[in-house]
Amino acid sequence: MLAPMAELTHRPLRELIESFHVGADEYFTEMISAAALLAGGHFESWYVDNAPCPGKLVYQIVGGETDALVRAVSFLDQKECLGIDINMHCSAPAITRSGAGIRWMADIEKSADLIRRARPKTSRRLSVKLGAGLTDDFEYLARFCRRLEEEGVDLITLHPRTAKEKFKRAARWSYISALRKEVRIPIAGNGDIASAEEMLRRRNECDAVMVGRLAVRRPWIFAELRNIQAEEGAAEKAAGIENIDIEETGLRFLELLSRHQPPEFHISRARRFFGYFCDNLKWGNYVKNLLNREADISGIARAWRGYFAERESIDGGF
Repeated sequence: MLAPMAELTHRPLRELIESFHVGADEYFTEMISAAALLAGGHFESWYVDNAPCPGKLVYQIVGGETDALVRAVSFLDQKECLGIDINMHCSAPAITRSGAGIRWMADIEKSADLIRRARPKTSRRLSVKLGAGLTDDFEYLARFCRRLEEEGVDLITLHPRTAKEKFKRAARWSYISALRKEVRIPIAGNGDIASAEEMLRRRNECDAVMVGRLAVRRPWIFAELRNIQAEEGAAEKAAGIENIDIEETGLRFLELLSRHQPPEFHISRARRFFGYFCDNLKWGNYVKNLLNREADISGIARAWRGYFAERESIDGGF
């Protein structure tokens, strides 16, 4: 699964990942504000764009009001997709101040009521993405998940960090395997996965593996995983990823961004993408600084090409 990430998991990234012949089994959208969606916000048509593979798309919605989230589930059920996911994980201050994201985990019965009301509004898979909680309390987390299961949630994704930890400590993967013993529904695991090999190992601890930052750094990661499975005789090999052209891949992303996102989104989405993708380069931080000086997408493309032209004659490559 591709994790939901603000300003990152939009159509251009999905298109880029799919271009490597083997994409994710599922693509979660970035958070869609339930209130803005229902109000017909100016940019919502880009947030709900389900291309290039609607059958693998999961819409993630966020909000602090039960009524708005229930209505958003009903609205999105009319669109072609695999499922609808409710964000009970995000701990960004702007989100939690409105009672959204991980603040839902403060009240088991309020969250259960949300699922009870949302469940009849969609025939599609209804899932929830959680953090470990507001505090480190596995017993509370297990009770919370059992109540969501009772009310009809089909899948839970757990990113096992508390609200205050963010990326300050390693994800508690032991919580993911322990949670599988507490509920009957599938549990997806998310957090700190650094390689295709680790994706495969983690698959033994959960029912599905979700990756986020890794898939931005290496959009070919799902094809890479397939090739590891092929070596073990469990899948057919994905061709064409032995020698990834980093320059061309970056330019392809910018072309997809200009084609499938509004101009108002170009700079923020490009900076977010290259903030991770530049980790593939020997002088990644230098390149990030170059790109961040640019004011439009064409300037970013020029600076990107310029770096590769500058480095072409230097020993050691990229």
